[in-house]
Amino acid sequence: MDSAVSDPHNGSAEAGGSTNGTTRPPSTPEGIALAYGSLLLMALLPIFFGALRSVRCARGKNASDMPETITSRDAARFPIIASCTLLGLYLFFKIFSQEYINLLLSMYFFVLGILALSHTISPFMNKFFPANFPNRQYQLLFTQGSGENKEEIINYEFDTKDLVCLGLSSIVGVWYLLRKHWIANNLFGLAFSLNGVELLHLNNVSTGCILLGGLFIYDIFWVFGTNVMVTVAKSFEAPIKLVFPQDLLEKGLEADNFAMLGLGDIVIPGIFIALLLRFDISLKKNTHTYFYTSFAAYIFGLGLTIFIMHIFKHAQPALLYLVPACIGFPVLVALAKGEVTEMFSYEESNPKDPAAVTETREGTEAAASKGLEKKEK
Repeated sequence: MDSAVSDPHNGSAEAGGSTNGTTRPPSTPEGIALAYGSLLLMALLPIFFGALRSVRCARGKNASDMPETITSRDAARFPIIASCTLLGLYLFFKIFSQEYINLLLSMYFFVLGILALSHTISPFMNKFFPANFPNRQYQLLFTQGSGENKEEIINYEFDTKDLVCLGLSSIVGVWYLLRKHWIANNLFGLAFSLNGVELLHLNNVSTGCILLGGLFIYDIFWVFGTNVMVTVAKSFEAPIKLVFPQDLLEKGLEADNFAMLGLGDIVIPGIFIALLLRFDISLKKNTHTYFYTSFAAYIFGLGLTIFIMHIFKHAQPALLYLVPACIGFPVLVALAKGEVTEMFSYEESNPKDPAAVTETREGTEAAASKGLEKKEK
């Protein structure tokens, strides 16, 4: 779900107003600057590292780590599906008890969060294991049918190190489930974002433009046209947003006056930026011009979002500023370098598509044959 950057008070009364009979002290300029700067930094980390990991993911051989490729048809339908989901959540919160809905969602995201965080920290944790660590390999295989009709439903390979990471992630999960602390929320949110950028791949730039363009309209409508987006974002007690307290300097870790940023405002531009990094690599020029350009464009767009939100004291649809920046800046660079055709003709095959696998295998066999011919000569 995509969510706008919230207003500074996260549903509380304006500074100096009353909430539940008490007065909330206004946030200090230092606290506001710290909150906004932290949100910006937290948004950049999963995009940067997720994009780098998406390159290795595209080349990976492990079936459990294969990326999910988004086609142009998926991109065109996504804003409609997202709108229906958002409206459904809004109606649920209006009709049913918010407490029970959030309890159910907390359990769901508790499991997903542990898996996502474990997958995120696994490459970093591998550096801390000693060389003589007894690492055993495991495989979780679930199939349907028998004989020639047997079909793999789940084929997940893991080892003892992954189990250790799963245990550490479970500690964070229990902390989140019991306390709903904002740090635990952010750890899960960062893990979801990084996994999204790493594992969701756009098949070409045109598909990215369709997806971002559709969500550009979606975000504007649901934030400016209705109160649905902001209401759901504030009612939804799940790690679908990054939060940072503006009163951290006054209250420490028990601060409760949050600014927020929806994960959709990180993942959606992030998968487009990751695509441009893979396009850079395909050019084989040893430069990452389009990646750095789009990354700088994201910083500009999110910074502008925060600035406008702070000036007008109203929730902003972040994609209103992020989409033109993330698409416009790289296209301008492509125009200047005369590589517009190369950019829009770049295509990524779906590693789960049998045709793509066959094509890759044939290409490998052809290359091997050429190598043997050269050796014979």
